[in-house]
Amino acid sequence: MKRAIIFSLLFYVIAGCRNTQQVTVPKSEGLPIISHYVTNNFPHDTNLFTEGFLFHAGRLMESTGAPLDLENTQSLIGVQNLETGKLSVKVTLDKSKYFGEGIAVLNGKLYQLTYKNQLGFIYDASTFKKISEFKYANLEGWGLTTDDKSLIMSDGTDNLTYISPNTMSPLKTISVTENGQSLTRINELEFIKGYIYANVYGTNFIVKIDPSNGDVVGKLDLSKVFVTEKNMNPAALEMNGIAYDPIADKVYITGKLWSHIYEIDFNK
Repeated sequence: MKRAIIFSLLFYVIAGCRNTQQVTVPKSEGLPIISHYVTNNFPHDTNLFTEGFLFHAGRLMESTGAPLDLENTQSLIGVQNLETGKLSVKVTLDKSKYFGEGIAVLNGKLYQLTYKNQLGFIYDASTFKKISEFKYANLEGWGLTTDDKSLIMSDGTDNLTYISPNTMSPLKTISVTENGQSLTRINELEFIKGYIYANVYGTNFIVKIDPSNGDVVGKLDLSKVFVTEKNMNPAALEMNGIAYDPIADKVYITGKLWSHIYEIDFNK
């Protein structure tokens, strides 16, 4: 606990402080651990139950869910202000009907999954005006990203489903494996430089997935970031949220009910 507290003081005394210390974790089970730097942190609204996180056209977008037992949460889509931590809300779902999940932007459209309705929504990515809805056969909707050709969806299993943006029908499914074993609970997704990065629900790992075969080729261990956040904010839940800004070549992470967004740097 003392080490965690010291780490917290060194890295994140207040939101916005800047550090460049390296976190290096030894390799485990033959799978490369990707060393990373925590380079900055920013405020985040602790009422946001983060489900989707992405950059588009220089804007950081976030989608959230709303557990019925957490009265202050809502299923929203909005644009984050990194300096203030305020979410400019653009879309609100009826939490009695829908639980908002992952989002992705492709060809000027913003796509949003819901948790158990087997239903998604499509909006104009600039105005956030709703265009249409779509159905999917997956029992649950979790994370969503894109390789600029297809939508890529996770559903809590080891499968990633590729979806055509033209017909909203599945194109193919790949199974994610780590050291030859199926890796389930694949959650929030981000496509970065030819690889799919994914939170693994209930862990502090982000895995790097080769989309050609579903193999995990590396992972980031963000346990120290989680401990630091938890020490400052005991209500924080699991890590969930990876956003890549291709213009600045920066990656941001956060979690459900977290008080901070963390900027990390690593060899992508």
